Amino acid sequence: MAKRIKDPGIGKSSNKHAKRFINQDGSFNIKHVNRPSSLSESYNYLISISWTKFFLWVVLGYTLINSIFALIYTLFGISNIADPTGNFFRDFLKAFFFSAQTITTVGYGAMAPKGLLFGIISSFEALIGLLSFSFITGLLYGRFSKPRANIRFSNTIVLREHNEVYSIMFRLMSRSTNVMIRPKIEATLALSQEDKEGEYVNSFYKLKLERDSITYLPTTWTIVHPIDKLSPLAKFERKQLPELNGEILILVSYYDESFAQEVHQVHSYELKDVIQGQNFVSAFYYDDEGYTILDHNNLDKTINNTAHK
Repeated sequence: MAKRIKDPGIGKSSNKHAKRFINQDGSFNIKHVNRPSSLSESYNYLISISWTKFFLWVVLGYTLINSIFALIYTLFGISNIADPTGNFFRDFLKAFFFSAQTITTVGYGAMAPKGLLFGIISSFEALIGLLSFSFITGLLYGRFSKPRANIRFSNTIVLREHNEVYSIMFRLMSRSTNVMIRPKIEATLALSQEDKEGEYVNSFYKLKLERDSITYLPTTWTIVHPIDKLSPLAKFERKQLPELNGEILILVSYYDESFAQEVHQVHSYELKDVIQGQNFVSAFYYDDEGYTILDHNNLDKTINNTAHK
């Protein structure tokens, strides 16, 4: 009989309409309200977002700062940095280009500030530029140096017979060419069920895996949970599994040579997504010269169990 384990940190209380705990991107599905903010969180946000969003923020900040100083130069008198054209928009563009040269400390020499006031303003802008680019340089270093796992999980999770026992199976691999050293995995089943009082409660079970660690992973690793008498899913019929409000919580750890330390990644699968009667297509094969070819496109591919036989 399956044995319950203590709450891994998710919480025992549940709800009929409760969503999954972990999103497919590995983030926890939690909405924060009334949370005080701090500047340190801005740093964490900027080194965690995608590269596209990061550079969009950089361009937005660069444009906004230059626009503010360009407006100041224009309103205080464009004649102090360039010949006025009489058109506000053209004068603003001149002031914007002067601001861009000042904040980047390029200084082409075509425009220069005149008078004490404009000298003070441009000097202050140059200081902001130095601080801003130092901050961006720190962010770039933080983004490249931040340890992060680079694991790709299969979108597909299957239920099929394996060694004469029906088993739940999914696959994982490294996104890069780096070999994962001593990867290990923990899988926890979270079941949300209604109790006698009509309230929904989470129950947690540690899933026994065929193998929970290997020495290294250059190709793919198929994770297998046999639904034997010790499995918490043994009391359910196979057709009932997709109807359960259950989620398999996964934690993978391995040593990454790039960061010279152990990294971790979380993921989850919902039981409603289990596909029955399918086998995974082999993701690697050997070419004529004997080299192992790993096809990343085959990680999610399955074939009908009957066709496979």
